[in-house]
Amino acid sequence: MATRCPVARISRILACVTIAAAQPAPRPPRRVDVDDVAFRVISAGPSAASAALPPTVLVHGIGASHRYLSRLHATLAVDGAVHSIDLPGYAGLPKPGRDLPVEAMAHGLTAVIAGLGLGPVVLVGHSMGAQWVVEAAAQRPDLVTDVVIMGPVADAAHRTLPAQLSALALDTLGESPTVNGIVFTDYLRCGVPWYLAQVRHMLSYPIEERVAALDVPLLVLRGARDPIAGREWCRALRDAAASATLVEIPRGFHVVQHTAPRAVASAIRALTGRAQVTA
Repeated sequence: MATRCPVARISRILACVTIAAAQPAPRPPRRVDVDDVAFRVISAGPSAASAALPPTVLVHGIGASHRYLSRLHATLAVDGAVHSIDLPGYAGLPKPGRDLPVEAMAHGLTAVIAGLGLGPVVLVGHSMGAQWVVEAAAQRPDLVTDVVIMGPVADAAHRTLPAQLSALALDTLGESPTVNGIVFTDYLRCGVPWYLAQVRHMLSYPIEERVAALDVPLLVLRGARDPIAGREWCRALRDAAASATLVEIPRGFHVVQHTAPRAVASAIRALTGRAQVTA
């Protein structure tokens, strides 16, 4: 029987050790209140003053939190400042006492970025986070250098709640147990009432119209097997924008930033002028 070569496994371990060793000490999360709603900011990487790259802001999707962005966050933080933002009503933050449509959430997001002096930033959103970052960039282009939308919703091919739930169920079958564990425990923290309040905004927000209003470069990124953000839909978003690129990550599903963080980070760095992640 042939002996399995351990080189590939050792290389993966060394890559993880390299990323971990390159990380500065983590900073404590910060709660930021905007009017009557609370955000949480998790930061890592070199200071903006010492970094050669613009800061990157990561925004989760509906029901989720910074946790499924953590691998991408750590990879990008090797050579640039990174800030993951938990939004009101998610990740254990207090549920707002009022409705927050996409425009209102984006307004709060820009207030956090401006209030902390983070901008201009590369603004990255996943799933419904794509809607929030596109709207934020349209509202405050002075705060944004580039926009990245990963697995953007809501695909015109299934823009109803039953169709979205069906696509989510299909994606769940392809995701790793780790991804599913993170996502569904975050859904439990979010709760059904807040999820349903937000999903109606997700289904009605015209992201294909709003990307056309962007005057900064746009990267549309999807996992090649993502059933939630289909290929034709992502092509349509790319074509609607003034300056846009579409990147597909082979074998990736919807939460591709967790399963292939280095590939996703490389695509983001290519947009911002660095073709490869240094770690």
